[in-house]
Amino acid sequence: MVGPVRWFRFLGCAALVLLAASAATAQIEDQLSAYTGDNAEGYLSPLATAIGAGLNSSVWKSAYIPLEDGFHMSFETHVVGLFFDDELRTFMAVTEEGFSPETTAEAPTVVGSGEALIVTGDGGSSFPFACGFDVNSFALAAPQIRVGAFRGTEVMFRGIGSFELEEADTELGRKVAFWGLGAHHSISQYMGPDFPVDLAAGVFYQKIQLGDDFIDASAFQVSAQVSKRYMKGVFMAEPWAGLSVDMFSMDVTYESDEVDIDLAFDTDTTADLTLGVNLAAGFFNLNGEYSIASQNSFAFGFGMGF
Repeated sequence: MVGPVRWFRFLGCAALVLLAASAATAQIEDQLSAYTGDNAEGYLSPLATAIGAGLNSSVWKSAYIPLEDGFHMSFETHVVGLFFDDELRTFMAVTEEGFSPETTAEAPTVVGSGEALIVTGDGGSSFPFACGFDVNSFALAAPQIRVGAFRGTEVMFRGIGSFELEEADTELGRKVAFWGLGAHHSISQYMGPDFPVDLAAGVFYQKIQLGDDFIDASAFQVSAQVSKRYMKGVFMAEPWAGLSVDMFSMDVTYESDEVDIDLAFDTDTTADLTLGVNLAAGFFNLNGEYSIASQNSFAFGFGMGF
C-alpha cells in the first residue's frame, strides 16, 4: 500500500515532469533564441501569465479552521487550469538589429500559431518571427499538506521540493523545483460563538524553477475567505468565497547567438475574486472553484484528512 507522503510526492512529480517535458518537446528555448529584449518578453508573456495564475489559484479553499488546539492534517491535490484568450496568442514584434527596414508585425506568442511569420526587407532579405505552439490551455497540479491547529492557525506546505529529471536530453535541462509555504488564521474566532459564518485570512509564498536556470518564478498572496458549513451526518457541503491580492515575478535566462540573455518580468500585482464549494464525506473531500482575475482560471481538487 502506498503511504500518504509517497502518494503525495508521486502526484506532484508526475504533474511537473509532464509540464517540463511538454515544454522541452516544444523546444521553447530554441524558438526563443531568435529574440532579444522586448520581443522575447512579448513572446513569453502568456507563459508568465499562466504560471502566475496557476500558482496563485486554489491556495486556501475554506475559512474553516478547527479552533480546538490539536493535531489535524490533510493531504490534498489541486489541479488549476485556464484557457488562453485570443489576445494572448499574438504580440506586436519588431525585426531585430541587422534587418532593414525596421518592421513591426503581429507575431505569434509562445501559445500562438504554429506557423512562423516571415517578413521581407531590402535586397530580398527576410526575417522570421518565431512560431508558437498553438496551445489553447494550461494546467498545473499543486499537491499540498495542511497541518493545524494552534489557536485557530494552520500552516500549509505545497509542492515537491527539488529534483532532477532522469532524462537530460531536453532543452530545459534537468532541474525541476516547486514549493510553497504559508499560514492561515481564523478571524471569526474573535467574533463570538454565535457568529454565523467562518472568516479567515492567510499569506502564502511559492517558488517554481524549470530547467537549468531557464525559468525562475515566485508568487506571494495575501487573502481572506468566508465560508459556511452545512452538515448532515458524515456529509458536509461548504460554499465559500475569497478575495486576494496576488504578486508574481518571473526571470528567464537563455542563449541567443552565443550571448546569455536575462529577462526580468516585472512584479505583477492583481486582485482576485474566487467562488467555490467543498463537499466531504468522512475523511474524504472534493472541491471546485472559479477565480476572476486578470486571467480567469478554474480549479478542482480532492483530499483526505483527519
